[in-house]
Amino acid sequence: MPRPPRQLPEPRAVIVAPQPEAVEAGAAILRAGGNALDALIACALTQGVVDPMMCGLGGLGVLHLHDPKTGRQVVFDGLSTCPAACTPEMWEKAFLRECSDGFGYVVRDFLNERGHLAVTTPGILRTFAMAHAEFGRLPWAELFGPAIGFAEEGWIIRPHVHTVFTMNEAAYGRLSYSEKLAFTEEGRALYMRPDGTPKRQGDLVRNPALAGTLRHIAREGAEDFYTGALARRIVADMQAHGGLLSAADLAGFQPRRLEPLRITYRGREVAVPPPPSGGVVVAEMLRILERFDLVAMGHNSPEYIRVVAEAMKIAGRDREEHIGDPAFVTPPLDLLLSDAYADAMAARIRSGEKTPLTRVLADAANTTTISSVDMEGMVVSVTHTLATPSGVIPPGTGFMLNGAMNWYDPRPGKAGSIAPGKKRFSAMAPSIVFEDGRPVMTVSSPGGAWIGTSILQVLLNVLDWGMSMQEAVMAPRFAATTDEIDLSNRIPRGVEKALQAMGYGTRRNFHSYPFAAPHGVTLWDGRLEGGADPQRDGYVAVIA
Repeated sequence: MPRPPRQLPEPRAVIVAPQPEAVEAGAAILRAGGNALDALIACALTQGVVDPMMCGLGGLGVLHLHDPKTGRQVVFDGLSTCPAACTPEMWEKAFLRECSDGFGYVVRDFLNERGHLAVTTPGILRTFAMAHAEFGRLPWAELFGPAIGFAEEGWIIRPHVHTVFTMNEAAYGRLSYSEKLAFTEEGRALYMRPDGTPKRQGDLVRNPALAGTLRHIAREGAEDFYTGALARRIVADMQAHGGLLSAADLAGFQPRRLEPLRITYRGREVAVPPPPSGGVVVAEMLRILERFDLVAMGHNSPEYIRVVAEAMKIAGRDREEHIGDPAFVTPPLDLLLSDAYADAMAARIRSGEKTPLTRVLADAANTTTISSVDMEGMVVSVTHTLATPSGVIPPGTGFMLNGAMNWYDPRPGKAGSIAPGKKRFSAMAPSIVFEDGRPVMTVSSPGGAWIGTSILQVLLNVLDWGMSMQEAVMAPRFAATTDEIDLSNRIPRGVEKALQAMGYGTRRNFHSYPFAAPHGVTLWDGRLEGGADPQRDGYVAVIA
């Protein structure tokens, strides 16, 4: 019997993110006449309400935008900076070890992870404001309505939120998330039950203080967070508890407006954020893998995994050795992305040589993402985060500040060492693919060190294997951020044994969708299709 014809109208706009409530907010803005950037900002503001340990007003991030009207493409770097009071040696004697999973460093008494010393200069709100001033359509204040509604009326704890709330990272050298939630009286009231445990799935969270803060920013503008009454509240709390962040840090922070890195892959252009963001890692892996006939190997076959994993390890090693804040360390991009280097690395892989990689250090896995495409073809993607949440909620504001000092190496003299005004490398890499000058795909992902490896596999799944976006983000993934290869539980045991026979150590993950959580949109022939990774309760909204 023939398949019934498609009955749904073709989407004219799409927004996708890990939080259904936030996608609902972005879709409402699209229906109200907003463009893709307006929708993304409304979605991001709502994410800060309904996923409060992942992101928020006190966070940081990277936004990548393509404007079809002008043909312009911009990366807005809103990664946070070390406060000016920091010094490279400040925690040298308190340093204990690196976190065993590669996400941060262990310092005595968790000074760099919990509390006011852990806070870096938040960048995301001024980043959104800068992008909106240049590319937004609806008035700034109109973008806050959905987030204010969820904060006032309440939202229910979803499965992934509960997973984060109850996460205990002691095995890696970090604190449990319940200790962050309960750090302040306001946090305990918002997110903990009377018995001292985190709220459970289905429990309601209302945050009237955050609703008031959002109203204030909607009315006064983002600058109030950096130079106005809200800034003074943040600084007063810092001063009362010995924090590093100052009024001058807030006032002086400016997002960087950057050109994307561009490479070609099998005849298409792939545009990624430049350092200190993680696009260079994605770009280097693609440059190497373009030298192989991946389809002939078979998807997720032992040989396919070997070749892709070695490219992951080479790019990871190069990132560790060469990539930091370009204001402090100039990255050798011309070398790493050159034909000669890609040829040499491909030859190395063909010879069977294994690249040693103790591990890749990167930002924590608690990030989130959004991709949005509107009816006029604007494409916007963002990844933003609280890094390792500090637990600090300035009294009466309802939002938590980042704990990104955990990202910096407490040992002086390293590429990622502490320094005043310094940004740390971030794996965040919202990417856009072009064909004949037109965007055909955008993909981004949360997930720390796994961000680059997951984005790579989604790109390969679409561009080499012809998968739809939903198929591409759901396909079994693997990762090589150490000498061992991490495997999804959906990769067959026979493949794992073949890799072991090649001399690789393997680690099987019990999750069906591990190693980051990519979300994205394809635009082939003008037809929009979103894909949401199921791991984080992701959702695709289409506007027809």
